[in-house]
Amino acid sequence: MEWYEVLAVMVAGIASLMVIGVPVAFAFLGVNIVGALFFFGGLPGIRQVLVNGVGSVTVFAFIPIPLFLIMGELFFRTGLALRVFDALDIVMGRLPGRLAYLTVGGGALFSTLTGSSMANTAMLGSLLLPEMKRRGYKPYMSMGPILGTGGLAMIIPPSGLAVLLGSIAQIDIAALLVAGLLPGFILAVLYAGMITLQLRIDPDAAPSYDVEPAPLSAKLRAVAVNILPMGLVIFCVIGLILLGFATPSEAAAFGVAAVLVLAAAFRCLTIRVCIEAFRGALRVSGMVFLIIVGSSTFSQILAYSGATVGMVEWATHAQVAPLAMLLLMFGVMLLLGTMIDATSIMLLTVPIFMPLAAAMQFDPVWFGLIMLLAIEMSGTTPPFGMLLFVMLGVAPPGTRLGQVALAAAPFLVCDAILLALLIWYPPLALYLPGLMQP
Repeated sequence: MEWYEVLAVMVAGIASLMVIGVPVAFAFLGVNIVGALFFFGGLPGIRQVLVNGVGSVTVFAFIPIPLFLIMGELFFRTGLALRVFDALDIVMGRLPGRLAYLTVGGGALFSTLTGSSMANTAMLGSLLLPEMKRRGYKPYMSMGPILGTGGLAMIIPPSGLAVLLGSIAQIDIAALLVAGLLPGFILAVLYAGMITLQLRIDPDAAPSYDVEPAPLSAKLRAVAVNILPMGLVIFCVIGLILLGFATPSEAAAFGVAAVLVLAAAFRCLTIRVCIEAFRGALRVSGMVFLIIVGSSTFSQILAYSGATVGMVEWATHAQVAPLAMLLLMFGVMLLLGTMIDATSIMLLTVPIFMPLAAAMQFDPVWFGLIMLLAIEMSGTTPPFGMLLFVMLGVAPPGTRLGQVALAAAPFLVCDAILLALLIWYPPLALYLPGLMQP
């Protein structure tokens, strides 16, 4: 079989299984078994798949995945997140559209403490949508900032998806995590600018209302008590990596310890909270590691069948401009985002796109961040972006998918601006990782 026939058959097989409702991990495993029987030669091929699968998950670099999940679960279930939003609410006072800005500020901070875009969107929607509706915010002004900020967790470290991408694509995880810090901050600023522009065009989108002004002492106390302590977690996760004092695995462990210390200090750490947090993290970790098994064997079968080599040779001899190839891959990920979830996009594209990126001489950390941005955008790309449905689940009854998609559109424009900036000036992604070099 030609390389493109092998690639088409395997991708079509996975897509067909997912369409009929087979879970992503099992769809990959099923196609991998058939591919092993065909390309590796019967039962010996199955044994090789099993050996490779076990080896793919018994890697020390994967330790941050469950630890980041535990950290996010603890932060959410102990109520520490609510303290951050309450403090920001006091500080912003009578600022017009303050709930929208609160979404961006609090959501960006929450992103650094959870690393889960779905948790970010669900929590922001549950907390802020009812209050925005009560205050007369128009639907696009209430849902748009939440959808945009919810996806920041894919870029701002510690991003669980970045750890998974680095593990599968064999990218330096520490560098990939740190690379998202500056672009994530720029994206949050772009979101705030978009809110300001929308309010200038339509001031009634966020009606003003009287708020009892808080004295300066109360604002300082709110920041000192409820926001500054969270800096301990951020420093443990990001600062220790950036300073070179800890690996991602060690930083993740320090992050969990920091959340436990803060929860104990605020007297919100209980046995029940710990059990629920560990149970949630265990459930997601099991799924993630099963997915890694499927993805790694899928990559190996593509390589053994000659599909990977053939694809790279085609790309290098087709005289396609690197920028055109990059935009093509970006567009494919956006298209996939209208049909499947973020993890599935990564599993399908990494084995195909990483060899192409290497052939085009793209920096792996920079390209990894581009992939994360594409996956983040795909989550809010209509009609089937995953975050659109998360928002629909927490939105007031009667909210239509079209309303949610229109609310997300301006923030997709902000994402596109960030993409252009990263292409025009790659040091936005590579400057901080460069500081980690000895």
